[in-house]
Amino acid sequence: MGGKRWFEVRSPVSPRRAILSSVGIWVAFFAVWIIASSAGWVNPLLVPTPAKVFLAIYTLFAEQGFSTDVLISIGRVLASFALACMVAVPLGVAMGAFPAIDAIFAPFVSAWRYLPAPSFIPILLMWFGTGEAPKLALLFLGVIFFLITLIADHTKEVRKELIETALTLGANRTVTVFGVILPAVLPNIVIAMRQMLAMSWTYLVIAEIVASTTGIGAMMMRARRFLHTDEILAGIIVIGVLGLLFDVLFGVLHRRLFPYLERQR
Repeated sequence: MGGKRWFEVRSPVSPRRAILSSVGIWVAFFAVWIIASSAGWVNPLLVPTPAKVFLAIYTLFAEQGFSTDVLISIGRVLASFALACMVAVPLGVAMGAFPAIDAIFAPFVSAWRYLPAPSFIPILLMWFGTGEAPKLALLFLGVIFFLITLIADHTKEVRKELIETALTLGANRTVTVFGVILPAVLPNIVIAMRQMLAMSWTYLVIAEIVASTTGIGAMMMRARRFLHTDEILAGIIVIGVLGLLFDVLFGVLHRRLFPYLERQR
C-alpha cells in the first residue's frame, strides 16, 4: 500500500511531499559527496569537499569580483536567447500554420538541427573575431533550430476544428493565425522557450572558453590552468543555480499567463 501511495500513475503529489522529495535528493547527493571526500575514495585535488567548494564560491564573489562575470554571462544568455526567439517564434508558427512554408523551411531547419553548435566555433572566430559576436552567435545557433522545430510541431497540434470553425465563420488568414492559432499554441511556445533556455546555459561555458576573459566559463578556464578544482566546481554550481532560477521564473510566468491550464489539471 505504501508503494502505491508514493508511485501512483499521474497522481498529484502534495506540496509537503514535493518539498521533502526535492530536499531529500540534494541531501543524499551532498552526503555521498562528503562521505567520498572524507573517506579518501577520491583524489582531493580533483574532487574537493563541498565545504571547500562553497568557500570558493564565497571567495569568488567577495574578493574576486565574480558577480561581474555572472552578470556578463547572464547578459549573453538572455541576449542570444531573445534573438533566437525573435526568429523562431514567427517562423515556427508560420511553418506550423502553413504547410507551404513548412515545405520550404523544414528540410533546411532539420539539416542544421543535427549539426553540433561547437563545430561552428572555428568559422565564427574567423568571421567575427574574438569579441562578443562569436559567443552570441554560438549561443544563438545552439538553440534556434531546435526552438523552431518545437514551435512548429506545437503549432501543427492545434485542433483542426478550431481552425475550421474560424474559417467557416468568415475569418481570413490573418485573423485565423493571430486570433485562433497563436492563442491556442502560446502556452506550448512558452514551454518550448523554457526548455530551450536550458540549452543556452549548457552552451554557455563552451562559448566563453573561446578567446574570452570574462564570464563564468572564462573564470573556470583560468581555474583549470592553476588546478583550482574548487573554483571550477563553484562555477558549475553557479550555472546550475542560475539555470534553476530561470526555469522557476519561466514556470511562474507560465502559471500567471495561463492559469486556466492549471485548473484543468
